[in-house]
Amino acid sequence: MPTEHDVRAMMLALPEAHEVVIANWGDQPTFRVRKKMFGLVGYGAPTVCLKATKETQAALLQEDPDVFLVAPFFGRWGWIDVVLDRVDSEELAELVEEAWRLTAPKRVVAAYDAGRATPPRT
Repeated sequence: MPTEHDVRAMMLALPEAHEVVIANWGDQPTFRVRKKMFGLVGYGAPTVCLKATKETQAALLQEDPDVFLVAPFFGRWGWIDVVLDRVDSEELAELVEEAWRLTAPKRVVAAYDAGRATPPRT
């Protein structure tokens, strides 16, 4: 089961991702690419809030409503809350990366993908 520490590490491992604490939100840590937010944690719930499309949100809610919830405040735009003690670590990593992809500039995403597409060693 992933922890808040694990999800923070996942988010910060992505290119140009950084943490910004929002004092007006009770010192809420948000995760951003440049100035655009793609995730947040630690607002008193055992969840991570991630950017998603409305289609992804609907599919995840249908898939497992005990794990995926409509995010408070941001849910109307497709954001989801993921219950950390109920989600698979690999699925969470995919959702974190997808949230980042929805936010990061196209060139940053292309450079990331190019770096991952290295040929296997022989």
